[in-house]
Amino acid sequence: MSCRQRVRGPVIKSPIRSEDDLKSLHAIDLGKLNFVGESLKILRKEVGDQAAVLGFIGAPWTIATYIVEGGTTRTYTKIKSMCHTAPHILRALLSHLTEAIAEYAVYQVESGAHCIQIFDSWGGQLAPSMWELWSKPYINKIVSTVKERCPGTPLVLYINGNGGLLERMKATGVDHTGKCGSSFSYVDPASLFSPLPAVSDEIKRVVKSAGPRRHVLNLGHGVLVGTPEEAVAHFFDVARSLDISNLFSDQEVEASHMLV
Repeated sequence: MSCRQRVRGPVIKSPIRSEDDLKSLHAIDLGKLNFVGESLKILRKEVGDQAAVLGFIGAPWTIATYIVEGGTTRTYTKIKSMCHTAPHILRALLSHLTEAIAEYAVYQVESGAHCIQIFDSWGGQLAPSMWELWSKPYINKIVSTVKERCPGTPLVLYINGNGGLLERMKATGVDHTGKCGSSFSYVDPASLFSPLPAVSDEIKRVVKSAGPRRHVLNLGHGVLVGTPEEAVAHFFDVARSLDISNLFSDQEVEASHMLV
């Protein structure tokens, strides 16, 4: 699919907004997700020890926004209203999603994923105090389940527009958060609309800010609609060809090894 094609996102024909709607919920059927497990197994075999295979899941709050709103939205009015008018329904939905998502995360690890990234894409739409109430507890539960059943599996939490949530994100128990300067660093997706030399400079800046230790270079929240395909290809080409010896001094590399 071309990056220039219009992307609508999920469309939910039967939104869940009442107690009767909750009756339609059912346990996750991992049998219908065989294609995910098989894909992870193939990737794990292909990359060997040369690269990490990342699995990913949506956070309960983010998934719930689609289920309650009926699809994508710019305002989140229905689900935000539910926080006050029908909190018991929203809690029931979030609890159900938490169990299903935790099972899905474990399934991905058992199928070959080295690491799980949690996308609370629309968590940034909540005020910090509301995120603490409506998102964090459910992420905590997923993290604790994965750590209990898949010890040693790193988890990364990413929230779009997370400026006011960074400190709170650390308290979820994840190993890394999507934040420049940590071992998970990202390039602003909008930078891919710049001339290619500027894209190269941005990638080098982010890698430099993360330091010489091994880390994941991520394209923020993903490729924006309309992004030039040649810029996406350039992102990968530059990332693969980077030589840290040209970015860091021997003293910086040695110091980073002492911190591991």
